[in-house]
Amino acid sequence: METRQSLFYGAVILTILFWGTAYTLIGYSIEYVSPAWLVAVRTTIAAITMTVYALLRGHRFPSLRDPVWRWYGFMGFIGLTLPFYLNARGQVHVESGLTAVLAGVMPLITIVLAHFFVKGEHLSWRKAIGFFIGFAGIVLLFLPMPLKWDLIETWRSQGLILLSAVCYASTTIIAKRAPETSASIGAAMMLLASAIMSSGWAMSTGIPETLPPNSAIVALVLLALGGTGMAQILYLRIIKIKGPSFIAKMVYLVPVFSIIAGIVFLDEPFSWRSISALGIIFIGLYISQIRKKKT
Repeated sequence: METRQSLFYGAVILTILFWGTAYTLIGYSIEYVSPAWLVAVRTTIAAITMTVYALLRGHRFPSLRDPVWRWYGFMGFIGLTLPFYLNARGQVHVESGLTAVLAGVMPLITIVLAHFFVKGEHLSWRKAIGFFIGFAGIVLLFLPMPLKWDLIETWRSQGLILLSAVCYASTTIIAKRAPETSASIGAAMMLLASAIMSSGWAMSTGIPETLPPNSAIVALVLLALGGTGMAQILYLRIIKIKGPSFIAKMVYLVPVFSIIAGIVFLDEPFSWRSISALGIIFIGLYISQIRKKKT
């Protein structure tokens, strides 16, 4: 039992590290690769790797007529292709640390969606207060410095990243309701569907005339194998065991790690506003997770 629990929490820590460094790797790669091609390469490498991994483990894909393909194909679009593209477009103008903070509102959105779509996850007044406090943290990120009631110049890019958080939250709810299947097969199906869609999307934008530098290629490969492939297997496994609420708690730590990684590896400036907004969001999340004591 202790060994199984240790493995579970080891998987949780590894997933947080994969998600946190993903924003840093995107922040570097996007300087040399267009958003559409970044998503296509990222998902294609991950799809091939995860398919081989699943087959080597003895798993078999369901028939193409099986409804499970529709579930995981849709999750591939809403949880991979679309948010990956929105994040990449947003990070053209937004730092990786700030991107992680914006994407970190996913738990708040999950709380609202779970009220409507997950049995037993009703929206209490505590959750509602927590949501609005967390939303205040997001508003802080959209205001320019010095503070005034105008939108910050990069508000469109930040908005794209917020939309990606909605996509991730929706996927968390859908994954909990999806038909039961092994995590490796589920991840492979999502990635295959995403790779097909994103590759077609990228091809429509034209073929790049030059290759990116070797460092960017290495960053893309690391992003594909870790933050996309292995993270997806671990994510599906964890959500089946613990559910959407536990995933929401995991996301608490992702922005912290991503901010540190951005400062260390990308020389991004330390921002008290990002830290303040993150603190406000954390307070909102904490309040939303308080459970009423039984009397």
